[in-house]
Amino acid sequence: MNKNELNPDASPEAAYGARLRRLREARGWTQEDLAARAEYSSVHVSAVENGRKPPTLRFSRSADRAFGIEGEDTFERQFREIRHGSLLEGFPEFVGYEGRATEIRLYEVGVIPGLLQTPEYAAVLADSALKRGAITVEQAHERVTLVEERQTALVRTRPPLIFVVLDESCLRRPIGEPAVMDAQLARLAEFAELPNTVLQVAPFTMGARRPFNLPVTILTMADRSLMSYAESAQRGHLERDGKFVLPVLTAYHQLQAEACSQAESVAMVNQLRKGTL
Repeated sequence: MNKNELNPDASPEAAYGARLRRLREARGWTQEDLAARAEYSSVHVSAVENGRKPPTLRFSRSADRAFGIEGEDTFERQFREIRHGSLLEGFPEFVGYEGRATEIRLYEVGVIPGLLQTPEYAAVLADSALKRGAITVEQAHERVTLVEERQTALVRTRPPLIFVVLDESCLRRPIGEPAVMDAQLARLAEFAELPNTVLQVAPFTMGARRPFNLPVTILTMADRSLMSYAESAQRGHLERDGKFVLPVLTAYHQLQAEACSQAESVAMVNQLRKGTL
């Protein structure tokens, strides 16, 4: 049987397909063998290998199970990098872990974090980047869609515990029309009422006592392992080494201790909604 030559450098999808074939052949499997293990048709496997059909999240997870792949170099990770190619390097990998975390701790400066954004707020941010020429129309749509997808973590069967500390600048920086900002502040108050969430504001009066100058997220996975995620202007970094993550977790606890209580934070949000501050 003639076999098409694959060029993994042709595109991210081609690299995905070439890797799929390479791993399959290394195990001595036919396309039919892999299809049976992944619960797909051999026609579908062939189409993905040859780049005629783009991989999906479901297919990628099935391939990982079939090959027994875990950890960093999964097909799921490769799929997310293909799909979210306009995003910061490292961010798609982080999103994959975020969706499986049992606890999420995050601190944000300047803007409401994606997990708490309304679609309208997210759209204003994406449109602003579009007008600056930083992204394309397709990438703007992708960013808004990703915000909605990430928020499914809040409503899954066993939702994670989510601790959020917002710098006061997140509340006071106007994004979009007043109606957009009012709806976003209302969303924050609703978030604080959920049984698996804690919302706090780090007020400007904290001054030098604030331990972070940049946004940070700490994830606790099902096996109680920890990882932290932070971004520069060019890339995101996912840290898994406990000796580096534990100091970040300690600083986060110090931040929570200095921040306003949830009751005080919600009161601040509601006062801003009324325009009394």
